Amino acid sequence: MLAAAALVTAPGLVLRVAHPHVPHVAAAVLFGAAIVGAAFVLSWAAEVAQLDISAGLAIALLAFIAVLPEYAISFVFAWKGGRSSAKYGSACHAPHSASASPCSLTLANMTGSNRLLIGIGWSLVVFIAWYQWRRRGQRSSGVALERSHSVELSFLALATAYSLTLPLKRTITLLDAGVLIAIFVAYTVRISRAPAEEPHLVGPARWIGSFPEARRRGSVVGLFVFAAVVIVLCAEPFADALVATGAQLGISEFLLVQWLAPLASEAPELLVAGLYAWRLNTNAGLGTLVSSKVNQWTLLVGTLPIAFAVSAHRVTGLPIHGNQRGELFLTAAQSVFAVAILADLSLGGREAAMLFCLFWAQFLIGAVVPHSMHGAERVIVSVTYLVLGAGVLLRGRRRGTIGRLLRDGFRTSYAELGTPR
Repeated sequence: MLAAAALVTAPGLVLRVAHPHVPHVAAAVLFGAAIVGAAFVLSWAAEVAQLDISAGLAIALLAFIAVLPEYAISFVFAWKGGRSSAKYGSACHAPHSASASPCSLTLANMTGSNRLLIGIGWSLVVFIAWYQWRRRGQRSSGVALERSHSVELSFLALATAYSLTLPLKRTITLLDAGVLIAIFVAYTVRISRAPAEEPHLVGPARWIGSFPEARRRGSVVGLFVFAAVVIVLCAEPFADALVATGAQLGISEFLLVQWLAPLASEAPELLVAGLYAWRLNTNAGLGTLVSSKVNQWTLLVGTLPIAFAVSAHRVTGLPIHGNQRGELFLTAAQSVFAVAILADLSLGGREAAMLFCLFWAQFLIGAVVPHSMHGAERVIVSVTYLVLGAGVLLRGRRRGTIGRLLRDGFRTSYAELGTPR
């Protein structure tokens, strides 16, 4: 499996180094496949790294490394956006250009990956676990997280609350970047105090984990370096090929960048979570995806304005235009609803179905909404998320769960978090 993942990266690397002339569609497929292969290598290396660091930090590291391809692709668009802004001003692209601006593509990629993680990833874990329990003749009321995952959810709640201010602004500023990165740093410090645990490794991770200590650590470092090189070499041509494919085939570049690119970069992470769920290790499966959401909603969003400002050679924020404001609002609202339903550390089948259906609702509503009202579907679904989230937190047994969650997440020691509430 490890050799297969490495071989998948080979055509993309050859294309990147030799520069043969191939159609844009083929280039997008080859570079995308290389990124997927590298992401699998990264995820296996991160799993093995759990043998040498604390359990909480290992999950955070696994989540962070698994979304590195997403960081690379988003950085490419942010960098291009900065250069376009320096050349064309706040419009971020040439006047009368029919193509989407790099600034809008930056936010498209970021919002798409965040919504995909919750709408598909979280619900996927519940659906797979439900299927496995049903095969065994057991009934399931959903997926439950251990109390220690209050830490991830508390920091996600904090980042989500701040993210609700972003759609009200004209730019994501360097101040916003500082706040979000500070949340990520505080989260990393907090979770690094989690006690060490012996991970349950399977597949390539189990094989590498059986090596003697020095060889194992050297192998992990080597895999990290290999995957990082592949991602760095292939991220920019993959982004360029996607945009060119959209222009060539008459497909919206915004749509390709918002959904196809995140699918390529996050497929390994979703598959790892799915494999955890298949083995009914739902705590690890859902916990990894929650940690990934924290990473993307803090460090990813926070570093994009920095990349944009460095590329633009001026202290300026990442512009938020009309449609992107709606995308940000929808992504923040989805996060509010997700935190609300997981505040009691459980995710039932009905709630997972709601996440899944609402994720697809925007597309279906958008297909019937007249072009003159384009964007109304985002507002409709966003308000639905917020109303449902408020309803969840104010009803019966859920009332007060946010207070308990935040207290456990920010203040309770890991020794106490190891015991049931």
